[in-house]
Amino acid sequence: MENLFSLQGKTALVTGGGTGMGRAIAETFGKLGARVAVAEIDPTLAGDVRGALDGAKVDCLVEQTDVRDTAQVNGLIRKIDEKYGRLDVLVNNVGHYLVRGLKRFDEFTEEEWDALYHINLRHMFVVTRAALPLMRKSGQGGSIINLSSIEGFRAYPNGSVYAAFKAAAAHFAKSLAVELAPEHIRVNCIAPETTDSAQVNLSKLMPPENAELLPFFSTPLGRYGLPSDAAGCAVFLATDLSAWVTGTTIHMDGGALAAGGWYRMLDGRWINAPIIKESGLRQGRRR
Repeated sequence: MENLFSLQGKTALVTGGGTGMGRAIAETFGKLGARVAVAEIDPTLAGDVRGALDGAKVDCLVEQTDVRDTAQVNGLIRKIDEKYGRLDVLVNNVGHYLVRGLKRFDEFTEEEWDALYHINLRHMFVVTRAALPLMRKSGQGGSIINLSSIEGFRAYPNGSVYAAFKAAAAHFAKSLAVELAPEHIRVNCIAPETTDSAQVNLSKLMPPENAELLPFFSTPLGRYGLPSDAAGCAVFLATDLSAWVTGTTIHMDGGALAAGGWYRMLDGRWINAPIIKESGLRQGRRR
């Protein structure tokens, strides 16, 4: 049974692995025995995660890489091949809502559409296409994991462009899963709700007086997500724990999607018509 949790002898690539969910996934994979490659656009974050992985005695390759750039991605895959000769797990973690605050669809510029497309969907095409030959090389199959968002599975007013690409990331995984199944390459997706991370720093977004009201405007489980939650889902999808799972999405949302607009009051009652005067956050909210 212990082997089901192991990534010993496997090589994993995590994009955007310098912080937040990506870093948690990279570090957890390393603890389970994987050789870990990280693509990170920020040189400071790349140095930080390299130091952390080296300190944990993880065999790693950390490269400053913009995964939106095909040439840089191809160069990274070549380095992984040269160092490890195989790729078993790919985590397409990079994503960002980019636009500060929420605004109506017709207020978005075409340049913003393009930027959201490149950071939330197109890079998955670029990285996956580049990685597939190396993933096929061992003849042992593999696991591809896309990071989407719960906003791809429910209405997201004033965030429709972002939500559209997050929905597409999940459907890309579903369709590719069927295409690659004969080669034993599984493809799945993780769709997080709001996760407290460097990208969405809730300590800055949430006024202190709202802390006790967290169960009211958060999730049925009464808290926001943590990077470690994403790491747990990724471990399941990367290891033999999910050997017969492909083409699906894990809704890592604390029950938010299941609740469907129901909120838990401080006295334990559930209500679908709360009185809300403001959002509870200092700025717009995100994954």
